[in-house]
Amino acid sequence: MRIIISPAKKMKVQTDLFAAELPQFLEEAEELKEWLREKSPRELQSLWGCSDNIARQNVQRLRTMDLRRNLTPALLAYEGTQYQYMAPLVFEEKSWAYIQEHLRILSGFYGILRPLDGVTPYRLEMQAKVKIGGHRNLYEFWGDKLAKSLEGEGNFILNLASQEYARAVIPHLSPETSLVTCSFLEEHGGKLVQKGTYAKMARGEMVRLLAEAGTRKPEEIKTFSSGGYVYSPELSGENQWIYVKEKGGDR
Repeated sequence: MRIIISPAKKMKVQTDLFAAELPQFLEEAEELKEWLREKSPRELQSLWGCSDNIARQNVQRLRTMDLRRNLTPALLAYEGTQYQYMAPLVFEEKSWAYIQEHLRILSGFYGILRPLDGVTPYRLEMQAKVKIGGHRNLYEFWGDKLAKSLEGEGNFILNLASQEYARAVIPHLSPETSLVTCSFLEEHGGKLVQKGTYAKMARGEMVRLLAEAGTRKPEEIKTFSSGGYVYSPELSGENQWIYVKEKGGDR
């Protein structure tokens, strides 16, 4: 079983922590780095769609970027809501072992990352309009590489990634691979909807609880219950597992 999640835009550096290995697709990341370095600050800001301050910070990062030195373990480098609720800094050793084996972070820049792969802060979303090497975008650039990497490790994928990132994997999977997407819904205005921030919280908590329990059988994932969310067999299908927040649930 492999669990896929999205990265976060905001990143930090913690070089005093141990990065076990270099990313699998480091050659491709180097190619993207050089492509980005050829762009002007104005072009980069347009590509990133960010404020002046964030653009300046990332232009400076790009100028000094070294993909082999002063690295931070990937799972500790991202600072988004999902990662805060995953709380990897409080993982016990067995949880770290589980996460390293089962969790994979999708990335527009690095392709795919194991939790202890060493990374440096970057800014490049999967949907960015990157035209490189005859490819029209990053989905074409990465092609089937990410799917093949995942399929080489197992035939069941738990998708906790956003549509933007899952799109880099799902179209390339073979029929023999099972992929299940989890959605976290709650009632709003008489309808069941997924609220972005709460869904990110639930995804992070699900990863943490799976790691703590050492979950290895897909069916056991259905027992997840946190933040008021519980599995709904009535709304779920073979490839779409729905968790609905009970009335009066947490948050």
